[in-house]
Amino acid sequence: MPATLYNIHSKNPELRKIHKVIECLRNGGVILYPTDTGFSLACELSNKIAMNRIRSIRRLSEKKSLTFLAANLSNLSEFARVSNHAYRMIKGLIPGPYTFILPASKMVPKYAQNPKRKTTGIRVPDHNLSHLLLEDLGSPIISISAKLPNGEMFGSPDRILEHYRHFVDVAVSSDDYHFAGPSTIIDMTGNEFTVLRTGAGMDEAMEYLEME
Repeated sequence: MPATLYNIHSKNPELRKIHKVIECLRNGGVILYPTDTGFSLACELSNKIAMNRIRSIRRLSEKKSLTFLAANLSNLSEFARVSNHAYRMIKGLIPGPYTFILPASKMVPKYAQNPKRKTTGIRVPDHNLSHLLLEDLGSPIISISAKLPNGEMFGSPDRILEHYRHFVDVAVSSDDYHFAGPSTIIDMTGNEFTVLRTGAGMDEAMEYLEME
């Protein structure tokens, strides 16, 4: 059965609908929703069963590291060990389209870590709906880009919604979308930071990397 669809206004989100989406997450559901980097599949970080559903939907290996969204820098610091060096750069870049690879804290379930490196990928999104969900839910959200199994990106929100509505519990559409594109991934596990993927916001990230 197709997912329940909520159309949520981009600038004035309806709280009743937000609460319905959060209720789904708290009950162990999987959602499809727009973020600053595109549509994502999401569930609560603490829900292993829901996370495995996302792996199955996207046909991801258990060895594939997953990214989750945090509400702010303080929240991020609960789930990762952040050096002073990394803290300065992250503070200057968030919120935004950046995924930071950091040593995972004990707050991150082992199933959400890189099994070999004990690291995790975290983002603080620049997106109204994402912030409302994170603040009201009170916990991080696993968030994986909604692609076809072969990695192809959809050309329109309608195609994404039509495809994934058959795999998730709740789908969220909007009156307006502003997608920056895939996030820039920065590995911050060593003394020198490494860009693992060039994406949105790369120019600003390079300014900070060159200052270090």
